[in-house]
Amino acid sequence: MAFGWIDEQAAARRRAGLVRTLRPRPADSPLLDLASNDYLGLARHPEVVAGAEAAARTWGGGATGSRLVTGTTELHGELERELADFCGFEAALVFSSGYAANLAAVTALAPHGSLIVSDAGNHASLIDGCRLARGTTQVVAHADPDAVRKALGTHEGPALAVSDTVFSVDGDAAPLAGLAEACREHGAGLVVDDAHGLGVLGAGGRGAPHAAGLAGADDVVVTVTLSKSLGSQGGAVLGPARVVEHLVNAARTFIFDTGLAPAAAGAALAALRLLGREPERATRAREVATALHARLTAAGLEAVRPDAAVVSVRAPSPEEAVQWAADCRAAGLLVGCFRPPSVPDGISRLRLTARADLSEEQIERAVRVIGETRP
Repeated sequence: MAFGWIDEQAAARRRAGLVRTLRPRPADSPLLDLASNDYLGLARHPEVVAGAEAAARTWGGGATGSRLVTGTTELHGELERELADFCGFEAALVFSSGYAANLAAVTALAPHGSLIVSDAGNHASLIDGCRLARGTTQVVAHADPDAVRKALGTHEGPALAVSDTVFSVDGDAAPLAGLAEACREHGAGLVVDDAHGLGVLGAGGRGAPHAAGLAGADDVVVTVTLSKSLGSQGGAVLGPARVVEHLVNAARTFIFDTGLAPAAAGAALAALRLLGREPERATRAREVATALHARLTAAGLEAVRPDAAVVSVRAPSPEEAVQWAADCRAAGLLVGCFRPPSVPDGISRLRLTARADLSEEQIERAVRVIGETRP
């Protein structure tokens, strides 16, 4: 029977406690949200919403075509210029999602005969980019510049190291300076995904590469998302102008995908300008993450020390993680629940995201609920 194998996989997921379901949220949820990636609390900020509205009224509901046909508006160009300037890079190219940006950067910069050295903890979008690229991929130990160095030493020809800057599961930061040094010893490029660093790390939220002194380097390419700290939708690749020009001509997720909707571009641009005026939002997001970690560990929970705005709390099993998250929801707290295969080490977690707009009372409430509902 066609698709009969789906029933077998569904049964296996149920037995393992790994069934996932969609839960549409209302426009005005009563839950305290520590699950979204709205790190700076900008998704509903009046200026960001107004930016989306103005762009939609000016340019319409959609981009109407791929970026190379009709999908590039003046607004897209404005966003790219200001994003590159803010993060300290020569050029930027906006995509319909951060996922598409990662696929573009990895596939277009790893031609046949090249080597891609990929961190074992990388996000699925980077992993999929490696799978689709024509180069050969070697997965190395997590956050280990020496492992990258060793892998690069086995290859002659074009090479690329690929890593998240802040890993989405535990919120730990990659050793960017060490990775860059290893790449430069072998003439390799470095591609890093700063989805969880932009808006949180670096001076005024300019990102982890900026904090590591890599902004503007001619051998470093950075991908970002517009859907986390900037509270909008979409993604971008930042780097040397010649790399961006190459992506325009070679990246399939740019050439064949409809451009980012004007409303999302307008919202992202408004959020970027707001962050430029209020750099303390980045500092506050890190302070909230530190406070969450300190109070969770003081309560006897096993929480991973955050390097940015992600705080993970270990759970005994997938089933208990799901129940824990459900009990938190019933108590008015929304938290993320990460289980296999989303976690590379097989350890289930509650995943909390610090937000710059959380009050001290909300932090205390979150810690209290998580402690009271622990398995």
